[in-house]
Amino acid sequence: MPTEFAWPNGNRIAVMVTLLFENWTDGQAPNYSPMTTSLKPGTYDRAGVTWQQYGGNAGIWRLMRILEQSGIKATICANARSIELYPEAAKTAVAHGHELAAHNYTQDGLLAYMSPKEQLETIRRCVKVFEKVAKVTPSGWISSVLASTNDTVEQLCDEGFLWYGDCNDWDLPRILKSKKGSIVNLPHTDFADNRTLRQHPQPYFDVHKDLFDYLYRNEPGSVINLTAHCNYGGRPLMATKFADILNYYRSFPDVWFPRHDEMATWYRGLGIDQISYADRFFAKPAKDKSETKKARSSR
Repeated sequence: MPTEFAWPNGNRIAVMVTLLFENWTDGQAPNYSPMTTSLKPGTYDRAGVTWQQYGGNAGIWRLMRILEQSGIKATICANARSIELYPEAAKTAVAHGHELAAHNYTQDGLLAYMSPKEQLETIRRCVKVFEKVAKVTPSGWISSVLASTNDTVEQLCDEGFLWYGDCNDWDLPRILKSKKGSIVNLPHTDFADNRTLRQHPQPYFDVHKDLFDYLYRNEPGSVINLTAHCNYGGRPLMATKFADILNYYRSFPDVWFPRHDEMATWYRGLGIDQISYADRFFAKPAKDKSETKKARSSR
């Protein structure tokens, strides 16, 4: 029999909704966009810079409105610079029950390029911005493009973070341990909204519907991380599909929509370090006691 693992209240699937609220260093553009013509090196990319600014101007607001209509609370992973630039968006997110998680200071300031000392300073800088502007202390951390280092987990544990989202090797929550304590690792997505750049937005819906249908039928106890970038998924073209996905998921009665911190707190309370796919679906059945006794007496 498979190892017994189930979400609270008999729910069959857990869906974590993640919004990425990102800004690059002032004057810098993202290294991806719908634009198909590259500019000469060193040229100021005004189109790219303004494309990223849409997230704070309108995108995050539209996505929060869709979530409000759906009755779902999300985790908003924000660059600290985004909170400095758009404080009202951050405050509104908190007021409406969403979680604010840390996502580096700027999107292009990668931990992978920093010394351990610089990484720790960046983490602490982000926390200070969250506390000063949004009046919350972030309990979760996801690095820009998941580019953390071997020092990151230990530093986050030492700084008191509850959860972390950079690992690529696990389907479910699990406990990561370090010399400075432990932290809950949460899985992320393989198909965020920006996978459809320069394409039709319909695959964003199709992929998430097919994924849900398969897991719902075949793998109870699974988790889906539905992820959208405010500067892209918050535009009407993509936001319509984001709303469609949520409406489809909500049509099922046994789906849990936890924020990341809620998921991490619940999982830590189980007292289990990790549950593998093999444990869930390939665990060997326990031997029948009568058969074991009979085998011993025949020796």
